[in-house]
Amino acid sequence: MVGCSGSMPGPASAASSYLVQADGVAADGDTDAGAARPWNVLLDLGSGAFGPLQTLTAPNRLDAVLLSHLHPDHCADVTALAVWLRYGPGSPGPRVVVVGPEGTGQRLAELSIMTAQEIAETFDVRTVRDGETLTIGPLVVTAHEVRHPVTAFAFRITGPDGAVLTYTGDTDACAGVEAAAAGADLLLSEAAFTDGVDEVRGIHLTGRRAGELAVAADVRRLVLTHLQPWADPERIRRDAAAVYAGPITMAAPAAVYEVSTVS
Repeated sequence: MVGCSGSMPGPASAASSYLVQADGVAADGDTDAGAARPWNVLLDLGSGAFGPLQTLTAPNRLDAVLLSHLHPDHCADVTALAVWLRYGPGSPGPRVVVVGPEGTGQRLAELSIMTAQEIAETFDVRTVRDGETLTIGPLVVTAHEVRHPVTAFAFRITGPDGAVLTYTGDTDACAGVEAAAAGADLLLSEAAFTDGVDEVRGIHLTGRRAGELAVAADVRRLVLTHLQPWADPERIRRDAAAVYAGPITMAAPAAVYEVSTVS
């Protein structure tokens, strides 16, 4: 976990950002093509997350950044990554792949006050659509559009051993997130809202709705994340546990989870 605070950085955590690492081989065109190496894929890079990211990997060793949507708490620190890639150690290096909804390149240019040309020199920006699958080294990623006020995606990520990690991004209950989560070995689910307190729909899950998703999708493990700084984590965990009997963990900065098909 790089950052797991919902909607904004909190006193103990940056906003949403999750580093996925898997062993694979270097791609054709790399200087060490065919050699074994770790792959680093970042799920979101929200406000405040670039600092703790540097404790986990060198920013210029990222292979891709997958943006679930374009709200600042999920993408703002891509601007800091741009500065590192243009002026930091190892610069200028290969462009980093950034995958996101339509308009991602324009959004990054606006946030960073960079020209479209400068963005294109720094990032290989790719647009993702509902149901689209892409391969990043040993990882196969499928995007599922979900329910949020802006275009947003959940990502279903299958590792080299067949283990499945699903990241909901920001969403309320919907068919898209259920499809993304189906049979996942680990469901990394947002639970920003509190049952009985936040009644608005179409924006976020609650602990209970995250638990219901875990049941409907028959997942093996649930990790709750994107809790807002004022939320009560224990209450949200209890709400999820009231409907989902499997293992539940509350996301925490620097926590590491192994995604495996083996219990």
